Amino acid sequence: MSMPTEQTMRNAIASRDTSFDGQFTYGVITTGVFCCPSCASRQAKPDNLRFFPSNEAALLAGFRPCKRCQPTQAVPCITELVEIARHIESHADERLTLDHLAGIAEMSASRLQRLFKGAFGVSPKAYQDALRMRRFKQSLKQGSGVTDAIFSSGYGSISRVYGEATRNIGMSPKAYRAGGQGETIHYACRGTALGLMAMAATDKGVCFVQFGDNEQALIAELEKEFPKATLNASPAQQAVELDAWMEAVDRHISNGAPRPELPLDIRGTVFQMKVWQFLLSVREGDVLSYTELAKHIDKPKAVRAVASACAANRIGVLIPCHRILRGDGGLGGYRWGLDRKRALLDAERQRRQSRKSAR
Repeated sequence: MSMPTEQTMRNAIASRDTSFDGQFTYGVITTGVFCCPSCASRQAKPDNLRFFPSNEAALLAGFRPCKRCQPTQAVPCITELVEIARHIESHADERLTLDHLAGIAEMSASRLQRLFKGAFGVSPKAYQDALRMRRFKQSLKQGSGVTDAIFSSGYGSISRVYGEATRNIGMSPKAYRAGGQGETIHYACRGTALGLMAMAATDKGVCFVQFGDNEQALIAELEKEFPKATLNASPAQQAVELDAWMEAVDRHISNGAPRPELPLDIRGTVFQMKVWQFLLSVREGDVLSYTELAKHIDKPKAVRAVASACAANRIGVLIPCHRILRGDGGLGGYRWGLDRKRALLDAERQRRQSRKSAR
């Protein structure tokens, strides 16, 4: 969805212009809320504004609706619809009927169909089909055989996916697994409490979060990780989701906000994926040894391989490999330096202790 220029949006907010309501929405990073352009609340500092093409984009970036202007009021049940979308994302490989989803949303099937399509532009089934195809593509890229990729993505038969694959991928599954063509990655850099951070994303989600001392070195690392991709620097006004995601990660690192649940485009070997998926389940404040992690993924003898998978993680903080220590309790290694690992762990321990004290 296109938006007005950034200056036009800022002018609309300053004048509380009701004619722009519905054309965009804006979030305030200091309060975590998002508003209509015409909101009568006290106006935030310009540097604290983040712009979104829709209420859904603001919600998915972690902002909550303003209680004063109630930006989601014009879209019935938007919170429930976002939850349904997230349920579909986490169960994309399962058979999800419209009646089942309607039961979760506590509304009729016809109403859910109408509201979901009105909010997201596609039906729940089309949304799930798109997610399955995305997972199928990822499995091919990660080296899975075509048949394994088909069934692990939730397709019930080989013949079913081939018609859809040629329509959506534009080439045979085998050719796509060999490298594909035309992938574009957008990236940006910003300062955080851990130093300069670079984040990059595909149309599937965040594929790269790294820390370094200068932008040139970080971009070189991105080019090394994705040598065949087209890399584009993303000004905030042209990549509102990426800008909001970076802001959310910065709030987590620098101000102790909860770790944001962002869409991730994770790529690696089957073993690496297993390690990284488990890391996503380790709670803030908890730590494990490499040996314990290996046991948890049913590979007790693969301790060194587990350590290598942690070191190969290219999505720092969001995939929390910093929570894995040596067997003797020592910090072990960390791709972005032990000082950053120590700072992350210390901050997480303090937040966990504060929550316990507040109970």
